[in-house]
Amino acid sequence: MIDWPRVTELREEVGAEDFGEVVEIFLEEVEEVIGKLEDGERGQLEQDLHFLKGSALNLGFEKFSSMCLDGERRSAQGAAEGVDVPAIIATFQASKSAFLAGLSEKF
Repeated sequence: MIDWPRVTELREEVGAEDFGEVVEIFLEEVEEVIGKLEDGERGQLEQDLHFLKGSALNLGFEKFSSMCLDGERRSAQGAAEGVDVPAIIATFQASKSAFLAGLSEKF
């Protein structure tokens, strides 16, 4: 679910002192887009999933990023109605929980 080597790499890239701020900004931005999806806003689904995919990949949310990529591709092909947004949201929540729990263990 979480690509911990990527998380470690990011932490080394930004520095331990700034890592917490990067995580906080990531979660705030992603939660904002997740909120739009929860509210049923699908007008920019392809763009929203593209943003989520990239953000998630940078912070090691591997499964969530993969699901966003799949949804982004479906949307680009005109099949946005086939995107399982509730599953994407649930995977984000599970990934976030695993990430936050793992952070305290690993760092």
